[in-house]
Amino acid sequence: MHYVEYGDGAPILVLHGAGVDHREMVGAMEPILSELPDCRRLYPDLPGMGHTPSGALESADDVLDLLLEFIDGVIGEGEFRLIGHSAGAYYARAIAGRCREQVTGLALICPLGENVRDLPAHRVFRTSADPPGTLDPAEETVFRDYFVVQTQAMLERYKEYVVPALGLVDEAGLERVGQHWRFSSSPEGGPPYFGPVLIVTGRQDSMVGYAGQWDLLEHYPRATFAVLDRAGHALPHEQPGLIRALVTEWLDRVREHGLDTDP
Repeated sequence: MHYVEYGDGAPILVLHGAGVDHREMVGAMEPILSELPDCRRLYPDLPGMGHTPSGALESADDVLDLLLEFIDGVIGEGEFRLIGHSAGAYYARAIAGRCREQVTGLALICPLGENVRDLPAHRVFRTSADPPGTLDPAEETVFRDYFVVQTQAMLERYKEYVVPALGLVDEAGLERVGQHWRFSSSPEGGPPYFGPVLIVTGRQDSMVGYAGQWDLLEHYPRATFAVLDRAGHALPHEQPGLIRALVTEWLDRVREHGLDTDP
């Protein structure tokens, strides 16, 4: 599994969503996490994306097994914090369930889930980003469908952090895994997870919505839940200020929780 890492110290594992690679979450999280002292940030490419091949993987369970092997080999048995976006958040939930003694905190951004409901319509707020010739038709379609805030700044973020990954996607591999994208057992099938949790959703997220994620609160007693206006599935790009504030507060709770043995 290909990955990049920055810094030294307590690990934070960051998982991206489908159709991109590690660079999207590097662009979203490094402005926040790079300011932390003694912090080792790990950004893998999920199978079939970036420079990690899909191989013979056929299901979400297979991808989860590979991620657990990655954790064993790169992090070991020590504690780590865990952040996931979209499909990466789906895998993060399962990892927290399987490695609950290691995962000291869990942050889920626009998390994919089994109970998707009440999807809002795709709504575009601003369309000031339309310089001709900067995107090919396929890239432009992805941008228009992905972002609800379509400004020049969002276009530049898209070109820097998303477009380079589009040509590296193993479409056949993703389709094969996608046919069995649900885990054989629910990520929340075990006892509640008592570590500090952050769940952030977009009010205009037409891909995974914001309503179904509310059901996760029962399993995560220490969860903060936020629905951000003027944000779709590209929320980490569209609301960087709020993401910084929420992730920073979550990291504070994780640190304080480590000083308290009573969940």
